[in-house]
Amino acid sequence: MNRRNFLLGTAGVGALLAGVGAWLRPADRGGPYSDYFRALNQELKAHGPMRPVMLIDLDHLDHNIDVVLQSVKRSGKQLRLVEKSLPSPGLLDYIGQRAGTQRLMSFHQPFLNHDAQRFPEADILLGKPLPVRSAELFYQGHKGPFDPARQLQWLIDTPEHLQQYLALARGLGTRLRINIELDVGLHRGGVKDSLELGPLLTLIAANPQHLEFAGFMGYDPFVGMGVPGILGSPEALFAKVMQRYQSAVDFTRQRHPALWQPGLTLNTAGSPSYRMHEQEQLSSEVSVGTAMLKPTHYDLPSLSEHRPAAYIATPVLKSTGPVRIPALDDKSKLFAWWDPNQRETFFIYGGNWLAEFESPSGLQSNGLFGRSSNQEMVNGSPAVGLGPDDQVFLRPMQSEAVLLQFGDLLAVRGGRIVDSWPVYS
Repeated sequence: MNRRNFLLGTAGVGALLAGVGAWLRPADRGGPYSDYFRALNQELKAHGPMRPVMLIDLDHLDHNIDVVLQSVKRSGKQLRLVEKSLPSPGLLDYIGQRAGTQRLMSFHQPFLNHDAQRFPEADILLGKPLPVRSAELFYQGHKGPFDPARQLQWLIDTPEHLQQYLALARGLGTRLRINIELDVGLHRGGVKDSLELGPLLTLIAANPQHLEFAGFMGYDPFVGMGVPGILGSPEALFAKVMQRYQSAVDFTRQRHPALWQPGLTLNTAGSPSYRMHEQEQLSSEVSVGTAMLKPTHYDLPSLSEHRPAAYIATPVLKSTGPVRIPALDDKSKLFAWWDPNQRETFFIYGGNWLAEFESPSGLQSNGLFGRSSNQEMVNGSPAVGLGPDDQVFLRPMQSEAVLLQFGDLLAVRGGRIVDSWPVYS
């Protein structure tokens, strides 16, 4: 619980004003579970661990995988799964088998070592330039049949970074496959023009015993995120993305034709934008991760065919009636009188996640009482009908960090628990 909210003075007044603002919103009396969540509640009460868990709905996940597959088949491209957004080997294996892909994008050195052991046949592309010390630690910890010289691409963004990796390759007596990050409009790093690209290609060409050009990566989620129209239509932004990508390809083929070999990885897209790449034939693959689970931040027009496939479920520990705020005591009745959504109080197991309440409808955190990661106060109307051990369901706002907070993922199908998958550690 946030103790600062109990203090009198400026902080206390601010919290009280925030509470008054909540009174002025139209009341949402909410209601009990839908049939979907009623079945999950019954299953978790009978067979769940009675603690906060992350559920993966396999029926919805299958639908999302198939939507992605239909798109990549139309485009003729390959699919690369973004591991950070699906941070469970069992989840990745399930999606990879249904989608028929062994291509992964990794962002974190400990996960990369795990990938190399768990998926020895995988083709792995780094999704961000890692410090060279991280790369050194990967090689120190690597064991098993996975061959980094053939199956791993390190992402590089600057000549200085590439010089560090060259020194590492010399020290290890190996050759590193180098994929170059392109700034195609996100402006988060990567080379933006031929003046920056040229020195990288020249350094690779001059050191064939230690460096191999593997391709380009151009990440463009912003074209599918719904930027304000004044900044350009999605189609216009996409055209600029592909123009920048094409310029890098043309420069490489003209100035360093020996580096342009068959089988290069020309990676692009991201969950919000992968569908737009059905329109172009330049790239060879698209990266997709979060779209497979569709958390709330991905409720986008570009993902309208996708279904939410991940939910947090946590049990009610206590039901204590109308809201009562420390220090206000009986004066707290004013809240319940004014707002029907504060006539019932529930304390849930855990809380304060990066997530939004989903079911029963009408639930809300109490900002005046304060957030808690231990026993969060949740308010609703009497219509929600919750009692101790009933489950509160939330949708995560994102997948990558939130999925790591609950231990094993519980896979459900048809409202029943059918499997559990450990997450990365």
